[in-house]
Amino acid sequence: MTGASVPGSGIAVERRGAAIIQRRVLAVLLAGVLAAVWLLPFLRVAPNRLLSGQGVALDAVFDAARSGVWWLLLAPVSWLALAVLLPPKRSVDALTALAAAGLLTGVVALAGAAALRQTASMAPLARVSLGGGFWVCVLLLWAVGADALQRWQPGRRLGLLLLIGPALLLCSGALDALSLLKEYANRQDVFFTAVLMHLQIVGLSLLLALLFGMPLGLAAARWPRLDRPLFAVLNLIQTVPSIALFGLLIGPLAWLGQHWPATGAKGIGLWPATIALVLYAVLPIVHGMAAGLRHIPPAVVESATAMGMSGRQRFWQIELPLASPVLLSAIRLTAVQLIGLTVVAALIGAGGLGAIVFQGLSSSALDLVLLGVVPVVALAMLVDAGCAMAVGRLERPR
Repeated sequence: MTGASVPGSGIAVERRGAAIIQRRVLAVLLAGVLAAVWLLPFLRVAPNRLLSGQGVALDAVFDAARSGVWWLLLAPVSWLALAVLLPPKRSVDALTALAAAGLLTGVVALAGAAALRQTASMAPLARVSLGGGFWVCVLLLWAVGADALQRWQPGRRLGLLLLIGPALLLCSGALDALSLLKEYANRQDVFFTAVLMHLQIVGLSLLLALLFGMPLGLAAARWPRLDRPLFAVLNLIQTVPSIALFGLLIGPLAWLGQHWPATGAKGIGLWPATIALVLYAVLPIVHGMAAGLRHIPPAVVESATAMGMSGRQRFWQIELPLASPVLLSAIRLTAVQLIGLTVVAALIGAGGLGAIVFQGLSSSALDLVLLGVVPVVALAMLVDAGCAMAVGRLERPR
């Protein structure tokens, strides 16, 4: 019976096809990269900084570059296509991470070379911006490299190595023809002032959150009756939108500064921004401190007490070191959250990188918006990676 189907043959074919593709996540990410560069513009060319301009596809970018940059893409592309079919091995994951880093560097170099070629034959006010295809491609390639590093084990330590190539291109001036770098050149002094102000607000808010959150977390761990009302209040604060909380603090602080000028309180600026950010940051600190103390084995505390340690000695020498990994994870989450929320604080005159973002939004200048957004993302990644390394060291068995 030639027309009869063998039972289970469809399942067998499906399993055989799945066995050919050994790395499904990598295959999906690479398919996303191909779709992005095929369907979305890689660059955008505009007559000035205020207009969105016309999209430039990847094939036109290759023609515009004409500098031999494209050949850097051949080796990593070939390996990534081959790695989809290879079985899971650490050596394959290592080469996949290196290929993703090389391809990411090549894509950035290609954009810089094409922008330089385009601007050489254009009017002085013309701008070449990075298109949607570039950003999606970079994001997915970062995901490819991060996934490979995670499988290879040293992902926490080497995750930022994926950005070494683009960072070297940025420092060498190979990307200066892009509109984003031209915005930076025009606002260099303002940019560094905004970065320092952003770090100042984040650092001050995080410090105050630790000063208030750690004692509250200790109290919640020591007295269970305090747990429910304390977290009810902190959770209620989290439900208030950030802009609304900034607005609610303007009136009381303006009244305080008017009646007691010595306090230096103002309705706008650093005061309301810092207070609102501290209120948002206290919850994860309290939760991390309380959870870390509660997960300490009771036998350890009893042993310390039997050795004659006082309550203060037991806390500083035994309980706090054992709770520090959970607490540091909470600090990691809080710091990343504060870096993002500080952008919104620029709406009430706090300054920072948010001022650049909202200035770009008000003038419809996308690259000016990116000049404020990209450093915020970079700061969050650096803080997250640093805290992850610290947590890994604390969790390492001694």
